[in-house]
Amino acid sequence: MFFDFGEDIGIDLGTASVLVYVKKKGIVLNEPSVVALDKNSGQIIAVGDEARKMLGRTPGNIVAIRPLRDGVIADYEVTEKMLRYFIDKAVGKRLFFKPRVMVCIPSGVTSVEERAVRQAAMAAGARQAYLIEEPVAAALGAGIDISEPSGSMVVDIGGGTTDVAVLSLGGVVCSKSIRIGGDKFDEALVRYVRRQFNLMIGERTAEEVKKEIGTAYPAKRQGDKMEVRGRDLVSGLPKTIVVTAEQAFDALSDTVDAVISAVKEVLEKTPPELAGDIMNKGIVMTGGGALLNGLETLITERTGLPTHVPDDAISCVAIGTGIALQNLDLLQDSKIYTKKVI
Repeated sequence: MFFDFGEDIGIDLGTASVLVYVKKKGIVLNEPSVVALDKNSGQIIAVGDEARKMLGRTPGNIVAIRPLRDGVIADYEVTEKMLRYFIDKAVGKRLFFKPRVMVCIPSGVTSVEERAVRQAAMAAGARQAYLIEEPVAAALGAGIDISEPSGSMVVDIGGGTTDVAVLSLGGVVCSKSIRIGGDKFDEALVRYVRRQFNLMIGERTAEEVKKEIGTAYPAKRQGDKMEVRGRDLVSGLPKTIVVTAEQAFDALSDTVDAVISAVKEVLEKTPPELAGDIMNKGIVMTGGGALLNGLETLITERTGLPTHVPDDAISCVAIGTGIALQNLDLLQDSKIYTKKVI
């Protein structure tokens, strides 16, 4: 198979999943950011979908880990191996023509965390590595023209972070990044079930509850319920309970409130002219967390601003990284991009 010299790859390196965008092909890969390792040898056994199936189900010598936490690299070596695996899977192994790679990062990361992402991308086989802030990539992927002298607001709710930003003239005017996202929604459900029912459930079960009956606006899922299986903390035996949508709302309410507080905080810092633009355009929500039932309605109610969720909300950031990489020549001098690594 032939690949041209100018192969461009955009990577949404998320806490929960990794999406890879390849020029002229679109999204070619969407897999969980999970790696299964042999503890004794350090050898990788599985990556992505195969490794996720092992979460909470591994024997003593195998451990399934997520190398990114709260939007940043928690285990550098494993992240590098995972990136290499995904790049090779997306575009094939090559000896001569390595790809240019654009990786998105949360807007609040430190310079040390930035450097870790850059170095991981280069070590994983990139010819050149660029970084882009998540809300900027999300806006580009959602089809927003951020080069205009007009305010646009994006709320990107990923697995580990929520990034809220107001964009204008190709740059970020004001932003806030909080380390709350889909993972914190899952953790809140785990805590609630343990507290209310003395039942221990795993991350995957909590995620299923979130998708099936989780809601930020209980009126939208009135009467919904689902059976949940776990381990009884009193008897130590397997047990099944029924959780209602109202209980799921109670579990998620504090985490959802933190997201809405971040949105309000950025709105309070927004210059008046741009605030007027946002009133006309509304808020655009992207990321997997934006799909939480009723969240769009609740943000509209709390802020008084229309809120939209694109059809491909989960893919927006990955698509945006690809678009940014294709327009590097036009946008090279923009504040959007951090320094290139050659």
